[in-house]
Amino acid sequence: MSYEGDLDRLSKYDTVVIDAQYFEAADIAEFRNEGHKVYSYINVGSLENFRDYYAEYQDLTLDVYENWEDEKWVDATSERWQSFILDELAPSLLAKNIDGFFVDNCDVYYMYPDDEMLDGIATIMKGLVATGKEVIMNGGDAFIEGYTENGGNYREVITGINQESVFTRIDWEKGSFHGSFKEDREYFLEHLEKYAKMGADIYLLEYTSNPFLSIRVQNYCKKHGYKYYISNSLELGI
Repeated sequence: MSYEGDLDRLSKYDTVVIDAQYFEAADIAEFRNEGHKVYSYINVGSLENFRDYYAEYQDLTLDVYENWEDEKWVDATSERWQSFILDELAPSLLAKNIDGFFVDNCDVYYMYPDDEMLDGIATIMKGLVATGKEVIMNGGDAFIEGYTENGGNYREVITGINQESVFTRIDWEKGSFHGSFKEDREYFLEHLEKYAKMGADIYLLEYTSNPFLSIRVQNYCKKHGYKYYISNSLELGI
């Protein structure tokens, strides 16, 4: 989902998502000065075993993340985890001259749907929004619906939504891409249009090498004013 290579390879893109933990602040600043907008990936709901802070927070991990064996869901109800994200990790990324956060795995609330998990993710997201930077949530439909249904305003926790696989789907067993199921597509389109009408920025990330499906995605996004990226690989074609 994020990029860790040479920034020069991203020069053709106006907006990019990188893992700013692995970049120098000066390099990001130079890239932004060339006219690019830079978001940093930040994972608030799961923990990857390659992170340098994995051992310190391993005791907070839950089940293994399906299809991502180097990753486990994390207990976002923990004040220790919330403090780490808001007082250590996020500030370290802000110091890298980023424009905003690309927040992954608010879907931990979908996996563990109780009030404590909802409040835990909300605490983290409010803290990120309070930095004044843009906060784009990847997925997280269960979280944002739960939050707003309980009386919250989406603006308190996000500025935008990125949704993967609206028009497309991934067959994880075969490693192939296909068109999405109608029921799933209609659900996500309704979900995104709801928040777009409220003023949230909307992004689509689709996986396909089918030119006709790609055109369908492009036409839909242009009609609705959404931004999109279409990749023919899980590595995002980079």
